[in-house]
Amino acid sequence: MIGFIWADIRRHAAGVLAVVLLIALASALGVCVTLSERAVRLGSARAAAAFDLVVGAPGSETQLVLSSVFLQPAPRPLLPGAVLAALRADPRVAFAAPVGFGDFAGDDPVVGTTSEIVEAFGGLGEGRGFQRLRDAVVGAAVERRIGTHVQPLHGRLSDGGHPHDAVSYEVVGRMKPTGTAWDKAILVPIEAVWAAHDHDAGDEAEHEGDAGSPAGTAEHRPDLDRPVDPAALDRRQAPGVPAIVVKPRTIAAAYALRQAYRQEGTLAVFPAEVLTRLYGTLGDARTVLQVVAYGAQGLVGAAILFVIVVHVLQRRRQIGALRAFGAPRRAVFLIVWAEIVAMVGLGVCLGFAIGFLAALTLARLAGGSSGIAFPVELRPEDLSTLLALLAAVALVALVPAGLTYRQSPASALRA
Repeated sequence: MIGFIWADIRRHAAGVLAVVLLIALASALGVCVTLSERAVRLGSARAAAAFDLVVGAPGSETQLVLSSVFLQPAPRPLLPGAVLAALRADPRVAFAAPVGFGDFAGDDPVVGTTSEIVEAFGGLGEGRGFQRLRDAVVGAAVERRIGTHVQPLHGRLSDGGHPHDAVSYEVVGRMKPTGTAWDKAILVPIEAVWAAHDHDAGDEAEHEGDAGSPAGTAEHRPDLDRPVDPAALDRRQAPGVPAIVVKPRTIAAAYALRQAYRQEGTLAVFPAEVLTRLYGTLGDARTVLQVVAYGAQGLVGAAILFVIVVHVLQRRRQIGALRAFGAPRRAVFLIVWAEIVAMVGLGVCLGFAIGFLAALTLARLAGGSSGIAFPVELRPEDLSTLLALLAAVALVALVPAGLTYRQSPASALRA
C-alpha cells in the first residue's frame, strides 16, 4: 500500500508540491506572528529586569521607560540635581544612578551614568571601570576595542549630528553581555557629560532631551583628565539629568518611593508595570494579525479541500479499477485518506518550520539594530497546537476518503 501511495504522489508531484507549499505558507504566517510576539515580550521583560524603579520629570511614562531602559532617543525635560541628591541620601535606596543621554558615537548612544549601573548589569567582562572623566565603558555589542578613543556627537551620525570637537573619551572596559539595548551603548561618567555640555556643578540644566546643551567650541575644552568624584552627585546644585535609575532596598521601599516621587515635579514608574500595559496593546495587535492569519489559513484550507474532492472525483475510474481487481473498500479508503493526510500534514509541519525560521530571522534583525536579545522559543503549547492541527487534518481527510468508500466499482467505471 505504501508503495502505491508513493507512486501515486510521484505521478502528481507538481500538484502535490503546490498544495504542500500553499499549506506551509498559510501555516507559517500564524506561527511567525505567535513566536514573534512572544519573543518581543520575553526580550523586553528581560531588558527591564535590571530597572526596579525609574524617576524622571513629569510626562509620558512610556517614553520615560523607552528612553531610560531601551535608550530610544527622545527630548525629555531634566530633573533638578536636588532630586538626585535626595534619592542618593535616602536610606530606602540601595543606589540611585543618573542616566544622561543625547550624545552618540556614530549611531551608538553615549550614556552618562555611574559605575553602579555597570554593576547592576553584571559587571565588566574585561578592562576596568571609571577612574577619570574621560574613561568610557562600552557594551558587549559595541565594535570598539579597549584603548580606542571615542569622539561624541550631539545627535546620531545618520541624522547629521555634529561633533563635540574638544571632547574625546577613551575605552577602558567592556561590560558583560546583557541582552539589552545597553549592549550597544557607550557609558561614560555623568560628570563628563556635564563637562562636555559646559555645566559646572553649580549650574542648573535648562535644556531638554540630554544632560546639557550642545558644546564643543574651540573656547570650551573641558578638563576630562580629573578623577571621578562621586560626591559631585550628592550636591543639590548639580546639573539636571533626564532620568534616574533607582534600586530600592526592599519591595516595600520600592512602592513607598514610587508614591513619594509621583508628586508635582517628578514621575516615578516601575518599568515592568509600564511594559505590561504595552503588552496589552501588543496583544491587541497580535489578535488582529492572528485573525488575519487564521482567515488566510481557513481560505487556503477550504480551497485545498475543494481541489482534493475534485481530484478524487476525477480519479473515479482509477478507483473503480482498483475495486474491480479485488481491492477491498477499506484498502481504497485508507489509500485516499493516507495520501491526503501525508500531503496536508507535510505542509503543516513544513509551515511550522518556516514560521520558526522567519521569527528567528526577524528577531535577529531587530536585535541587531536595537541590541535587545529577542528569544524565539518553542513551548509545549506549540507542540499541542501542531498535534491539534494534524488531528484536524486527519478528520477532514475523512470527507474525500468517504466519497471513495461509498461508490461502487460499476458506477465508477461507467463514469
